[in-house]
Amino acid sequence: MKLHFSFILLVVMMATASPPIRAQQQSQSSARTAQKLTLADALERAERQNLDLLAARAQMAVASAGVRAAGQRPNHTAKLAAARDTPHESFFFDLPLEVGSKRHRRIELAQQEGAVTGLDISALERQVRLNVRNAYYALAFARAASAERAGVLNLADRLHGIAKNRFEAGDIPQLEVTQSELEVERAGADLQVAQQEEKVALSDLNALLNEPATLDWDLGEALASQPPVLTLDDLLTRSGNSNAEITRLHQEEKVQQSHTALLQAERIPNLGLQFGVDFNSPGPGGFREGARGALAVELPLFSRYQGEIAASIATQRALEGQLAAAQRSISAKVESAFFDLEARRAQVQLYREKLLPSSRQLEAMSEDSYKSGKANILIVLGAQRDVQQVEREYLDSALAMQAAFAALEQSVGTPLD
Repeated sequence: MKLHFSFILLVVMMATASPPIRAQQQSQSSARTAQKLTLADALERAERQNLDLLAARAQMAVASAGVRAAGQRPNHTAKLAAARDTPHESFFFDLPLEVGSKRHRRIELAQQEGAVTGLDISALERQVRLNVRNAYYALAFARAASAERAGVLNLADRLHGIAKNRFEAGDIPQLEVTQSELEVERAGADLQVAQQEEKVALSDLNALLNEPATLDWDLGEALASQPPVLTLDDLLTRSGNSNAEITRLHQEEKVQQSHTALLQAERIPNLGLQFGVDFNSPGPGGFREGARGALAVELPLFSRYQGEIAASIATQRALEGQLAAAQRSISAKVESAFFDLEARRAQVQLYREKLLPSSRQLEAMSEDSYKSGKANILIVLGAQRDVQQVEREYLDSALAMQAAFAALEQSVGTPLD
């Protein structure tokens, strides 16, 4: 019986050691066929190739055309008239003349509105950056989960072989063989699900990068990377200068100020200048041709844009209130995201430095007990499952840490690494 225990212990230890080796071999094989992709490379590809960004940037041409349209001057009008009265014919021009700074104010307003379009594009760039970062680490997590589940399946296969051998030797009942078969089927199903989730994660990342859905990437040890250490005071200062919501409200204030200035310039009436020649005026005092001219000016007696100016000024005041509220709200979001990141960082450190080593030590102790005949194989399996659970929770915590850093970067509104 001691010989059987020694043999089983040796096989179990080999089975326990095999999954990491197999996972490492699979990773090395995959690395030979996949292209190396760092997070910086992924972000740079998205910056150049993401279809949403390319479509949004095309809107800048529309904004530029709006500035050009705002600078256009009113066209002149040429008129040719014929009448039964004298003079019978006339030819003259109407020249509308803008007085004051109307054209300058229109151009200024169009430029400020174009700047809003630029801010919208910048906000989309930050959103794409957030999506790419999350998709990158989601793929890294899916890869690690697939490798972990492949190791579990390998272990289940080996333990099933042990159970069959012991059953044939008459050491265990058929029930343990059936149980080991169930473990193999369960591990196989978990691996298939993990592999499908890996394909989904790969497709999601490639969609953001505008690459073929099946193009494979070698991410290396992406989940093992640590976000940079940041200070809360620095983050709050940077968020005040770069947060998308705050910068947009500032720009909308400038738009309204330009709009108010344009309305005030429009209060100055334009001039209408007319000059030309009359022909064929027979009779006493008549003439064959003679010059003519006229000057017209609008009289602003009833409408001087009072309502429009009041509405624009009221909008500016409302934007000031929104800006103050947004600044306080953004500060709260940055603070919350910062403390969440620090909590996630501490959680990852706890798993890496304490929980994983402790669970592996308990597994080794259970194997020693099994070797001395003080425990059965189910205790060893339980310890191994505990290690697998802790490893999965460690992967979850590593992914959550990267997601927390991405959320913090989005709240601040500028790259943090």
